[in-house]
Amino acid sequence: MSGDRVHVWSAALIAVGCAFGSPCFASADRLVFTRLAPTKAALYIANADGSNEHAITQPESLSYNPAWSPKGDWIAFTSERAGSADLFRMHPDGSGLERLTEDPAFDDQAAFSPDQRSIIFVSTRAAGFANLWILDVATRTARPLTSGTGGDFRPAWSPDGQWIAFSSDRGSSLPPAKGRWELLQLADIYVIHPDGTGLKRISAHGGFCGSPKWTPDSRSITAYCMPAQDTWTHRFGDGEGDDQLVRIDVGTCATTQVTSGPGVKLMPSIVPSGKLAWLRRDKAAHGVFYGDGNKGPSGADLFSPSWSPDGTQIVYSRLSAKRSDMPIKLWSRDRAFDLYVVGPLPSYDRSGKRLALSHPISAARWSLAISDDGAPERSILEKPALILAPQWSPDGSRIAFGLGAFSSFLDFDVGAKKPVDPANGGAQIAIVNADGSGFHVVTSGPNNNAFPSFSPDGKRIVYRTTGVGEQGLRLLDLAAGTSAQLTAEWDNFPVWSPKGDRIAFIRRNGADFQIFTIQPDGKGLTQLTHTHGIDAHLGWSPDGERLMFTSSRMGFKDEVLYTRAPQPYGEIFVMNADASHVEQITDDQWEEGGAAWQRQRTNGPGSATEER
Repeated sequence: MSGDRVHVWSAALIAVGCAFGSPCFASADRLVFTRLAPTKAALYIANADGSNEHAITQPESLSYNPAWSPKGDWIAFTSERAGSADLFRMHPDGSGLERLTEDPAFDDQAAFSPDQRSIIFVSTRAAGFANLWILDVATRTARPLTSGTGGDFRPAWSPDGQWIAFSSDRGSSLPPAKGRWELLQLADIYVIHPDGTGLKRISAHGGFCGSPKWTPDSRSITAYCMPAQDTWTHRFGDGEGDDQLVRIDVGTCATTQVTSGPGVKLMPSIVPSGKLAWLRRDKAAHGVFYGDGNKGPSGADLFSPSWSPDGTQIVYSRLSAKRSDMPIKLWSRDRAFDLYVVGPLPSYDRSGKRLALSHPISAARWSLAISDDGAPERSILEKPALILAPQWSPDGSRIAFGLGAFSSFLDFDVGAKKPVDPANGGAQIAIVNADGSGFHVVTSGPNNNAFPSFSPDGKRIVYRTTGVGEQGLRLLDLAAGTSAQLTAEWDNFPVWSPKGDRIAFIRRNGADFQIFTIQPDGKGLTQLTHTHGIDAHLGWSPDGERLMFTSSRMGFKDEVLYTRAPQPYGEIFVMNADASHVEQITDDQWEEGGAAWQRQRTNGPGSATEER
């Protein structure tokens, strides 16, 4: 994108100026957001039965998706240790670490060619979508194998070197999950020659099939298949079901079920002895299982098992997500932005020094907290309900937020049980002073009232409402205590511009969610985005010139059951208020959203001041 080139040149000029000793004058904006991702991921090796487990990467790193080489001398894997997700390799004893890719794009899901001279992997380095690339290991050069706006995942090279199998959601309509807004991933199994010819789909379209692995004769593949709706049920590994593995003949496309019995079976493999192995993730069990009834390493945190060529050892990743009370800095693909992970749907006050956010204390109790200028969070309010999307008043004295059941955020089964539940348990807009005093509720009724945003003068709040026969945006006059209708469509996430002239929000258009703006008097309705999918979680820049949002427009980057995210949003995007200069800020497989924008200015090396 043109925005990428602009920021790359800006960063280059800054670096040149600093290198030659001249003063550096640069601005950096801080974006904080929620990230549904592991905070730690380390690689482990164990015997095939799970004994003698030991780590081969640092426990504090973020390394995952290992793949053993055919000769057994290397393990390729993905790591974010140097910034974006890149490919690395090391020997099984942890020695000889080498970085294989150094592109700012997302690189992941490596698989060796039979001669180990090449690696097939997933990358977004072309048009931002997850396609397959082939890396020459000796020269570190990469060439694209597939293209298109659909995602390609989990490639596997046939033992004879003639084919590459992979899963893909190309051609999928990405329908919504039953009764919900999230999108389901429909995926099929494809094969293609390493030179890019012979592409064909070999699985029946309409459901989900993933993670193909070749039989030793290179004539068929084994995969896990299930109805697409089951990927929603099983995304957190606590579902119930008996999904089975299948074998697909590459020549005839004939499909045969090859396992039976209980459990959700993922990530199939055919170990050297010829027996099947898989990762089981369901309510009853988590870990490696074998077709002969034996078991391997276990644990809910275990992912991506890969066997040594002789089948005696297994490498895998263990992922953990522990919430931090301090912002966690991430690598940024654009040096004009500093990125930090915090709690759900955060908000900066006008000074940019105080951050408000909420988080669960228990399943039935939430806390509203404040972080002062990067200090650890301190709770100012606790309630036996979900506290959602806090927003500061312009003078920094008050915080407004949604307070209620919000059942679809707490119980993900609700959508399946109640396909039509617009009130969703009910919620109200509440306000509390910044010191935790003066709590009071300012709306009433059976509707779900949420996502408040103050007008720049602090006299009004815009919020969304939804209920039986009623929906849209409302303007609340705080002095009079009365609400007036602004819109009457399926609208959400309203945010009042710091300039006061516009309110940005999300409107549902069929199965898509687009960004609109409207004047506070109800005039000037303007649609800003026109993409297929979901744009959401809006936030204005402090000067009101730009908008940030999350979007599903780049699609999935992996099979949905491996990321624990039920949908492909959200990469963080930034654009001008007139929808020009759209720039993608993040590029990874994790779900990100609810960003808040803090403007900072650096005046010379080592100094920083906030821009008022």
